[in-house]
Amino acid sequence: MGNFPACFLWSEIMSLKTNRRTFLKSTAVAGAGVMIVSDLLAQESPNEKIAFACVGIGGKGSSDSADAARFGQVVAVCDTNRKQLKGGEKRFPGCKVYEDYRKMFDEMGKSIDAVTVSTPDHMHAPIAAMAMKLGKHVYCQKPLTRTISEARKLAQIAKENGVVTQMGNQTTATTPSRECVALVQNGLIGTVKKVISWSNRPVWPQGGERGPEAPVPDYLNWDCWIGSAPMRPFVNGAYDPFAWRGWWDFGCGALGDMGCHQLSVLYRATDLKNPVSVQAKTSGHNFDSLPKWSVIDFVFPDTSERPGFVFTWLDGGQRPDPELLEGETMSGSGFLLIGDKGTMFSPDGQGASRKILGPARDQEKALLDKIRPEIRVASNGHFGEFVEAVKMNDPTFPMMNMITTSGGLTETILLGNLAVWAANKPEEMGEKIEWDAANLRLAGNPTDRERLESLIFPKYREGYTM
Repeated sequence: MGNFPACFLWSEIMSLKTNRRTFLKSTAVAGAGVMIVSDLLAQESPNEKIAFACVGIGGKGSSDSADAARFGQVVAVCDTNRKQLKGGEKRFPGCKVYEDYRKMFDEMGKSIDAVTVSTPDHMHAPIAAMAMKLGKHVYCQKPLTRTISEARKLAQIAKENGVVTQMGNQTTATTPSRECVALVQNGLIGTVKKVISWSNRPVWPQGGERGPEAPVPDYLNWDCWIGSAPMRPFVNGAYDPFAWRGWWDFGCGALGDMGCHQLSVLYRATDLKNPVSVQAKTSGHNFDSLPKWSVIDFVFPDTSERPGFVFTWLDGGQRPDPELLEGETMSGSGFLLIGDKGTMFSPDGQGASRKILGPARDQEKALLDKIRPEIRVASNGHFGEFVEAVKMNDPTFPMMNMITTSGGLTETILLGNLAVWAANKPEEMGEKIEWDAANLRLAGNPTDRERLESLIFPKYREGYTM
């Protein structure tokens, strides 16, 4: 009978397979979930497969939709680019195609189990919220949202509706990154004193003007592409298919692009949540396009688990003091966790590789050998972990679920952009932004409160809601 635990009677196992709905909602026995799911994945028939709708099937959406097809069946695809839709029809025979996700949910809602969201940042929250309110499981690309309140709201919606969620942080599923978290939590580098992360982003145009208005290409549904954001003219090469990330209305800049990746280990290892203030220096910006580079300090207070410290984020070619690397080669992207017993250095910035600096180096192997059995391995990868959770009906099983992890992580990251917004003058330290996380509001009396609050509570264009 395969790997089913002895406490399962065969009649009970077969009852799980009576129809797709009960199968997908069945709960695995605690402690044996992965084994059950792996066996059922191998045995499932076509009518038991998870039915996916994929919103955004170009760019990162290409691999996300491919993963959906690998682990389930893609029954609907939605994209504002008609060229992508034609490709989707060929890639996923028999799927329904849509340019507007709202129409897709209206027509296909009862035929969908789960949704992938791989659109520009500004549309993540409206699409994910609608899907979850309909009871659909959601795999959403990073950053989870464009604004802070959206991240908190998605976490609430996920919890209220009991759905499974996962944010797209592929490296989070690698064993080395999980080892990094476990080593820090088990005291390898001692008490953390300072955290630094730097990125080689942006690698797209950023920090400039929009350019001249141009006709909308006949293959692009510009109204649906703009979605919840304020309407603006189309500009060749400025937005579609990728340069949108550098505009405040649509993206979150370098921090939004790579912060969810590079802060994943840091957030889980050091409880990197709820800073009390953020402050930045940048190349300057015009409140339309994000700056070419930024350096941001996040101040975290003492908690019952650890003393407070400062986390520094750098992008656009900015780098930390090379002396902190103790002779190691400076990488294009990376992170440093600096403790009183040693330093953890990740040359890739995501924990897929690491070097332990200082006295703690000699302790790494023994500690890792001791704790390795406790480290959960994602045998089916990041997307597979999401699928396993859907089949177990366990909303908090995925490492980057919205309820316990990715919602809070996204809040922390997006707070950095409040500081960037306030640092619009080139190479001048911007105003310190004080933050009241418990009440989701600005503390103190910042100069540009109204515009700062637009990065906390967005205003959607008519026809869109969360």
